[in-house]
Amino acid sequence: MTGVSTDTLRHYERMRVLTRPPRTSAGYRQYPPEAVDRVRLVRRAIAIGFSLDELARILHVRDHGGAPCRQVHALAIEKLAQLDRRISDLVALRGQLQSIVAQWGERLDRTPEGQRAGLLEALLRPSSGKDDQT
Repeated sequence: MTGVSTDTLRHYERMRVLTRPPRTSAGYRQYPPEAVDRVRLVRRAIAIGFSLDELARILHVRDHGGAPCRQVHALAIEKLAQLDRRISDLVALRGQLQSIVAQWGERLDRTPEGQRAGLLEALLRPSSGKDDQT
C-alpha cells in the first residue's frame, strides 16, 4: 500500500518514526490503517530533505500531544538555505566543467588520432591558458 519494502518498514520502526505494530500469534506484523499515512508522511518529508532522526524527534513530540510546528518550520528554512547553497555550488561546478570540456575539446582537436591527449593529467596543472601536453 505504501510502496516501501518490509525492510524499510522495519528500519522506520527502529528509527522510531513508525510505531511497532502488534503481532499475530504467528509473529507477523499487523499495521493499523493509520500506518499508511505515517509512512507516506515520512517518505514525503525525506524527499524534501528531512532526516529520519529529525522526523523521529518531531513525531515523538507530536505523538505525545506537543505541537512541533515552529521547529518543523525552522528546520524547513534551514533545509531551504542548504539547498540554495548546494545549487550555487552546482552552478559553479557546471561552469568549471564547461570550461574543462571546452579546453579538452581544443586539446583533442590538436592531438593526432591514437595518441594520448593527457586530459586527466591536465587537471593536475593550474589552467595557464597554454596547452602543454604530457
